Amino acid sequence: MKKLILLSIAIVTFSCKNKSEESFGNNEQTAVATEDKELTAEEIGKVIFEGKGNCTSCHQTDSKTIGPSVQEIAKVYKEKNGNMVAFLKGESDAIVDPSQFPVMQANITLTKTFTDKELQSLEAYIYSNLK
Repeated sequence: MKKLILLSIAIVTFSCKNKSEESFGNNEQTAVATEDKELTAEEIGKVIFEGKGNCTSCHQTDSKTIGPSVQEIAKVYKEKNGNMVAFLKGESDAIVDPSQFPVMQANITLTKTFTDKELQSLEAYIYSNLK
């Protein structure tokens, strides 16, 4: 019973903070900062690549880790005139390193949920790393 009372007090105490006590990076402030500056497709793609897409867990800009580097992906897709958006939608085969595709399948499930704009932005970011 004492534990329940202490837990209730703790919940009430921490949930009743003033607006001024909220963290600096709350969602409203972040949204406003994003609205002040319109991001380019490459910038949106980078945000997706590093965040929502979780791409950095397997892909680095200039070195192969679990998956091919971003530069290698851009190079191969450009040389073969591949459709990166179709691949990320699960509508075309892997062309960079087909042997690694089973590792990528979980992420394809995720990228299938992205909007066309998000996928095009991701593609723009990857191509922006082409050397």
